[in-house]
Amino acid sequence: MEQDFSGFRPSRIWKRMPPERRLEAAGLFWADEQSTDQQIEAVGAIAAHMKFRTKSVLSLSDERRSKYLATLPTVSDAVAARALVNYHLSHQRPMMSMFLDALGIVHDDGLIADEKIDKPDAARLQAAAADLAAKFPPDDVALYLSTLVSQDPDTWGNLGELPQTTQELRIR
Repeated sequence: MEQDFSGFRPSRIWKRMPPERRLEAAGLFWADEQSTDQQIEAVGAIAAHMKFRTKSVLSLSDERRSKYLATLPTVSDAVAARALVNYHLSHQRPMMSMFLDALGIVHDDGLIADEKIDKPDAARLQAAAADLAAKFPPDDVALYLSTLVSQDPDTWGNLGELPQTTQELRIR
């Protein structure tokens, strides 16, 4: 039986984030020069939802666009995934680095160096997740581990069963 990862879609993770964290992630999203395609998509979503012209959304400050993005009832997986990655790269590098070190995965300050990595051993994943949970806030750990599952369920799918992943976000 194949595991269902629908609860780990980036848009679902985004929706379960506390509003203040979504706002913070949205601010980082607008500031990221590598997120242009997703920013264009987000501008269109905001314009459609708010019944604004696209030009009007583009003229808003990043702070206002962040507020609108954080409060949209739905965002696409592409936009949510990019915002989640930006958030983690900006705020969670020590946690990311510690986790990858525990798994013996080569990285550059929390950013995985190789495009393709071997699926980590389930027992090693469990130990690394437990170690993170002992050193970082549970909601930060759950958000990070859930984001990994959403990015690559083939590699990180075993994280989806761990209590450190499911406890705060209540992912099922």
